[in-house]
Amino acid sequence: MLPASAKAPHKQSRKQSISIGRGTRKRDEDSGTEVGEGTDEWAQSKATVRPPDQLELTDAELKEEFTRILTANNPHAPQNIIRYSFKEGTYKPIGFVNQLAVHYTQVGNLIPKDSDEGRRQHYRDELVAVSYQGSQESAKVISETENLEEDEEPKELETESGSQTDVPAAGAAEKVTEEELMTPKQPKERKLTNQFNFSERASQTFNNPLRDRECQMEPPPRTNFSATANQWEIYDAYVEELEKQEKTKEKEKAKTPVAKKSGKMAMRKLTSMESQTDDIIKVSQAAKIVERMVNQNTYDDVAQDFKYYEDAADEYRDQVGTLLPLWKFQNDKAKRLSVTALCWNPKYRDLFAVGHGSYDFMKQSRGMLLLYSMKNPSFPEYMFSSDSGIMCLDIHVDHPYLVAVGHYDGNVAIYNLKKPHSQPSFRSSAKSGKHSDPVWQVKWQKDDMDQNLNFFSVSSDGRIVSWTLVKSELVHVDVIKLKVEGSTTEVPEGLQLHTVGCGTAFDFHKEIDYMFLVGTEEGKIYKCSKSYSSQFLDTYDAHNMAVDAVSWNPYHTKVFMSCSSDWTVKIWDHTIKTPMFIYDLNSAVGDVAWAPYSSTVFAAVTTDGKAHVFDLAINKYEAICNQPVAAKKKNKITHVQFNPIHPIIIVGDDRGHIICLKLSPNLRKMPKEKKGQEVQKGPAVEIAKLDKLLNLVREVKIKT
Repeated sequence: MLPASAKAPHKQSRKQSISIGRGTRKRDEDSGTEVGEGTDEWAQSKATVRPPDQLELTDAELKEEFTRILTANNPHAPQNIIRYSFKEGTYKPIGFVNQLAVHYTQVGNLIPKDSDEGRRQHYRDELVAVSYQGSQESAKVISETENLEEDEEPKELETESGSQTDVPAAGAAEKVTEEELMTPKQPKERKLTNQFNFSERASQTFNNPLRDRECQMEPPPRTNFSATANQWEIYDAYVEELEKQEKTKEKEKAKTPVAKKSGKMAMRKLTSMESQTDDIIKVSQAAKIVERMVNQNTYDDVAQDFKYYEDAADEYRDQVGTLLPLWKFQNDKAKRLSVTALCWNPKYRDLFAVGHGSYDFMKQSRGMLLLYSMKNPSFPEYMFSSDSGIMCLDIHVDHPYLVAVGHYDGNVAIYNLKKPHSQPSFRSSAKSGKHSDPVWQVKWQKDDMDQNLNFFSVSSDGRIVSWTLVKSELVHVDVIKLKVEGSTTEVPEGLQLHTVGCGTAFDFHKEIDYMFLVGTEEGKIYKCSKSYSSQFLDTYDAHNMAVDAVSWNPYHTKVFMSCSSDWTVKIWDHTIKTPMFIYDLNSAVGDVAWAPYSSTVFAAVTTDGKAHVFDLAINKYEAICNQPVAAKKKNKITHVQFNPIHPIIIVGDDRGHIICLKLSPNLRKMPKEKKGQEVQKGPAVEIAKLDKLLNLVREVKIKT
């Protein structure tokens, strides 16, 4: 008979153990006996041991069922994986988590019989077995025939039925049995091809026959060149070669014996490389000279105009001049980039640098720095590319191979033309204090006290920064932070907020080192000092829109000029808050430039594709030359620069083209020579000429 606890329903282990304990206790109470020492062995074995910490549960609690649901989810799989979403730019939780947990895996090599590979192997095994049986039977027959030929004629025996049978001799029977007992050689098992290892399978690819490519082109223009080589030139060439050989021998002797042994192979490689580079340099120089000669012959008429042409019609015009187009510089790689900066090389007067970028903040891509020479207008002499657009540049006066540039992303960099690689030699970074907005202008300054190279930059973030090249690193110092006057607001916490002025252009005084002018997007011009970083020396309410360019006069120390997108060009005396001259050009003015040969001549370019040349000594009220110079009407002219010595200007447009134009004689009139008197020339004459004009304007302003 089962105990009472065994009749309870088996719903859960905890309920079962508790019910067993209670049934046992009830039976013991009815019998009046206690489980202990006096009970028999059978009762002891069946008694349930109650743990001391067992819970006392009611019937309702005992009848309560606990349901557990088994799922296939991996309990060790993480549920809170966070990953960065490049599309939305934030960290997002991942909804789907891989719940698969692999406990055991093994790669097998079994092939099902019903598969194609299994059928092929079975068919192959049957063919091998059939061929093996056939070879065995043929071998047996051949051996029997050979034995019969060698032995004697068989004896005739009579069987019970009276028929005669041929019985071979004893020797033949022994040979046959030996052949049968010998096990034939098993055929070699063929190695099965591994269908997963594709390296064992041979591949046969069809090779297309080679085809010859031919091209047809127009022959380049040719000219006859002849030269004579005398004995002295040949002698000088031999002497130079001997001197080079002696120098290399001296270098080898200067080395110690230990170093000589260790670096013997290196020296051989070095000398071979030096000889190769010398040859390449010679070839490259010769190729460059030949290329320039070909271009000079191609553009012979333009070169003649540049050197000798003077517009004879100027004598009959009433103080009006013209611009003669000469060369057009362009490169396919910079086709869709605007010309954002122009600068002539201070040493090589035929070489100028061009910065390419974009003024449209929605179409920012890349930038390029190109250097063209008037001796070769077909292709740039140097070419550098950058990830961000180049917005400004400047060439060092004493080191004409160093070019400082400012990028749209706020970085500044220095390119070294002596180094052939396309990356800048020095570049700012986020750690070294780069600007947070586009850099609109950079200017080289005099070296500091330790003879370190130094240049300044201005940006839309309101900072004017001085960059010093110290031990191959760019060290920055904030010279001044532009603040809009009258825009200070107080916050409840007691702090003061200033509206930052966005700098667009600046220029340093030609004689006073510490003084410079800064133009802003608000239309104001600030006269600043390097010594005072907290306040301005003076403020000019110059324009109604952004100031595009500010430039000091190269002769007169008090005069500067500014232009803006509000269609005006203004000439100022920095001691007076109001402009001396105002010119409205009926379109946004992109750039202005003073002429290097006269204190009263300057040029301005507008976005409608026109170039305007003024000479205040001839006409104070309007330009003496208004001429469209862009190839198309839609092209906007962005920058203009005068050549330091030649009577030409270069203008750049927003399609990446640079056009060189020659000034007619009326645009560069010099003082006429009088009989018996020498013409006075020099800065003093130019200063007096401009002072005479300014005095007239000052008198009018004083009277009014």
